[in-house]
Amino acid sequence: MLNLNSTIDLDIKTVLRWWGRELSFLVPEKIKQLIIDKQGFIIIRAENNQLTLAYQFDGQIELLATVERDTSALARYKDVLAADDRLSKANVILRLSRQDAIQKELALPIAAKENLHQVVGYELDRYTPFKADQVYFAVKLQPKPLNNDADQLKVLLVLTPRVTLNALCADVKALGMVPQFADYGGVANDVEYGNPSYNLLPNHLRPEIAKIPRIIHSTLITLVFLLLGVVIVMPVWLESQAVAALTKKVQTLEKEASKIKALQLETDALIEETQQLLNEKTATPSMLSILNTLSILMKDDTHLAYLQYADGQLQIQGESPTASTLISVLEDSDQFSNAVFVSPVTQDSFSKQEHFQITVEPTKTADKVDANVK
Repeated sequence: MLNLNSTIDLDIKTVLRWWGRELSFLVPEKIKQLIIDKQGFIIIRAENNQLTLAYQFDGQIELLATVERDTSALARYKDVLAADDRLSKANVILRLSRQDAIQKELALPIAAKENLHQVVGYELDRYTPFKADQVYFAVKLQPKPLNNDADQLKVLLVLTPRVTLNALCADVKALGMVPQFADYGGVANDVEYGNPSYNLLPNHLRPEIAKIPRIIHSTLITLVFLLLGVVIVMPVWLESQAVAALTKKVQTLEKEASKIKALQLETDALIEETQQLLNEKTATPSMLSILNTLSILMKDDTHLAYLQYADGQLQIQGESPTASTLISVLEDSDQFSNAVFVSPVTQDSFSKQEHFQITVEPTKTADKVDANVK
């Protein structure tokens, strides 16, 4: 049964190597050649007292030669290798056969993971017929099967006698080459995908890496990735800057629009107040217009003694020889309506004039009486 509570064992180095391989596809081949001076691999195998050399590049393997393991034959083929430029730039791999190396799977406690190489070295004589000072060995963690005990590590042990590997390295050196790493053909490293997962070569048999070229290569690789980062990040950054600038302009315009809106509201309020004043003014006729109209309608023998305008009604008092005709005069006018006597008409005994008191409602056309008269 699948245990969902098991701990995920993540190898950071393996992940980084995989990530580097994936990113390398983005780098043009010419730039790769400038950055990496090594191209391809020379794989050397030892079988039946002979060395078989093959060149591997971009998944293609080309058999170069089979050389006898004696000093004269190795010296002659050294000049042939030096004449081929592609071989001078290739990494050298020493691949051991079953005659020269053995492998064995071990089950170790999980606690041994931190010092795996040291733990295996202490117990080497228990796992193999050799002691640690007789062989060169390497250990490689194996993937755990689904039914594996969580407290156990599955480890692959690969070893070769020191005498055997020293002799093979001496023969390879006689060819003018130094192997970068040595592995066993039964569990060969995948050389096309970066660093080996294990290496049987001890430190003193590995090639010395010059510091200056290494620094230059590391710097170039760093610059390439920085340029890739700039190419990816720069458009996003420029777009964000443009968005920020537009946002700032929009905020400024919004502030100005808010001010304009406030001014518009104030203007609308003033217009509304002014309109109310105009409506109130036009609702009440002008007294000057009323007086002017009355002076036109009244005959010269009629005198007004009192005039008052209130609540939409005009009250007039005065004397006239024929007061009863005033109602018809006012009603016939377009400027007045609803003319009535509010008190009885009386006659003065001395002047023979009739006293009258009339209320009438001015109309809005009263303001235009001057124009109509003209």
